Amino acid sequence: MAVVRILTGDAVLAHTVALRSVYVDAFCAPPWNEDEERAAEFIERLRADVRRPGFTAALALDGEEAAGFATAWTTPAPFPTDRCHPQAAAGLGPGRTAEWLCGAREIDELAVRPAARGAGLAGALLDAVTADAPEGRSWLLTSVRSDQALSFYRRRGWTQATRPSPDGNGVVVFLGPRHPAAALASQSL
Repeated sequence: MAVVRILTGDAVLAHTVALRSVYVDAFCAPPWNEDEERAAEFIERLRADVRRPGFTAALALDGEEAAGFATAWTTPAPFPTDRCHPQAAAGLGPGRTAEWLCGAREIDELAVRPAARGAGLAGALLDAVTADAPEGRSWLLTSVRSDQALSFYRRRGWTQATRPSPDGNGVVVFLGPRHPAAALASQSL
């Protein structure tokens, strides 16, 4: 059985080889189909991410082997405009984006090796990085390419707050089960 440990700041960087390996196992296969270059980019991003306000990570160890991880931080204001953030802001609108997401715990990555799936590890990692979310406010973006991921978040009590783009691609925002706006988000869909 894997043990989940919380790591902050530079303590995470001592595990970059293991994190990269988990990232490759989790995301370089369908439905994500990322490549080794994206795994290297994740590690480079991580070196900066550990300096973000509110950064936290959870690492699942099965003996000496990393089985999964999650990373998160506090979303700054003004709302970021990099990566997939513009899609989130477009789906929510400026008012809800600022009110619901800025200052909340943003889950950046959640990855579990395929061999370790089905034992509750992803849920334990997600719980670990959201346990102390400010006022229970946590959120994440996920791609609509994975019905499995969408179903997982719904089963864990997360509320989908945005619709996918009209072409059925892109990302959707989920609000954590303790997020005060979760009830409002479900009504707006």
